[in-house]
Amino acid sequence: MYKKRIVDNIIETKLKGKGAVLIEGPKWCGKTTTSSRFAKSTIVMTDPKSEKENLLLAEVNPELLLEGNTPRLIDEWQVAPKLWDAIRFVVDKRNDEGQFLLTGSSTPVNRDDIDHSGAGRFAWVTMRTMSLYESGDSTGEVSLSDVFKGKNINGTNKLTLNDITYLICRGGWPKSVTMEPEIALEQPFDYIDAIVKTDASKVDGIVKSEERLRKFLRAYSRNVSTQVTLTSLKEDMIVNDVDSLNEDTISLYINAFKKMFVIEEMQAWNPNLRSKTAIRTSDTRYFVDPSIASSSLGLGPSDLIKNLNTCGLFFENLVVRDLRVYAESLKGNVYHYRDASNLECDAVIHLRNGEYGLVEIKLGGDKLIEEGVKNLLDLANKIDTDKMNKPSFLMIITATSNYAYRRPDGVYVVPIGCLKD
Repeated sequence: MYKKRIVDNIIETKLKGKGAVLIEGPKWCGKTTTSSRFAKSTIVMTDPKSEKENLLLAEVNPELLLEGNTPRLIDEWQVAPKLWDAIRFVVDKRNDEGQFLLTGSSTPVNRDDIDHSGAGRFAWVTMRTMSLYESGDSTGEVSLSDVFKGKNINGTNKLTLNDITYLICRGGWPKSVTMEPEIALEQPFDYIDAIVKTDASKVDGIVKSEERLRKFLRAYSRNVSTQVTLTSLKEDMIVNDVDSLNEDTISLYINAFKKMFVIEEMQAWNPNLRSKTAIRTSDTRYFVDPSIASSSLGLGPSDLIKNLNTCGLFFENLVVRDLRVYAESLKGNVYHYRDASNLECDAVIHLRNGEYGLVEIKLGGDKLIEEGVKNLLDLANKIDTDKMNKPSFLMIITATSNYAYRRPDGVYVVPIGCLKD
């Protein structure tokens, strides 16, 4: 049975306003399944029975591939980049919205075949793995939209630390959420096999060592949820038995995994401050799904229970994934903040209308929550509210707090197992 995705409403809206909608995201996140619910006809470009013919037609007569009831779904369009300009031409000719849905699990290898940006004809949608609310693991008693409005909240957390470690390692892969736990935990390992054996070399046409790719993923996983430098990633790989390596190779690997939507790093937030504090602008390192980190290191739920520091970093990756899914439905993006005084904020949810909220992510426990509250209040006091809005909310997202509530100082405490968009 189809589990409704938050992105469904976004796609429906985009189809009403543009001739073509491009849905991008990692393999196995459900792009084809979701898009098929809107499509009236479909062509799968990578269907083994017709792939060669499809690629030939894309070169000599692409409009033939575009014939069919609309919206017409073109699955894995990126294998034939010339389709882009053909779609743009047909959209102009028909002069109507909702003509095409395109899905892609990577960016095109050869962009030389694309002449037009697609502005005015295409809309872009990012699809990620399932949030806890979409997979049915969050009660959804607390709405991020309501928090932005300053409403009072309440909710009861049903997730234990054991549940959280399982959900980190299982990930939000749609097929995994319906499987028996033992089988579900194997799926991220199979995903990593697929991307390092073939996809990482196909995505940019550069052959890469499978062994080095795995070592890179392990090094990146050991540093997930941090602003680790390329130099540090290189040194981590060298310490772990890679004889020679340079930073250009690290950049090559990162870019390849970004093109496959495996890595999704977080940009720094740059607010107006009362003081001239230097803001650090390094990206924070995240995977699109936390299970990629745990699987790259060969860790299961019991391993994370034994190492709460690593568990906390992976939990942060899980929360960031969910916040990105929820924020996108509110027309927002997620950033991080860190300045020269080492004052940090794990997530800043910034909406298109200028509203924003500050979020700290903690596994739980009174001491960690109090530390997070202090960080949030310190940052809020630094912001120059004469030049920008004051924060719409301050929030601690936890793994194991029993309840969702609003403190007397106004800071929300919300277990991730209660949150939705």
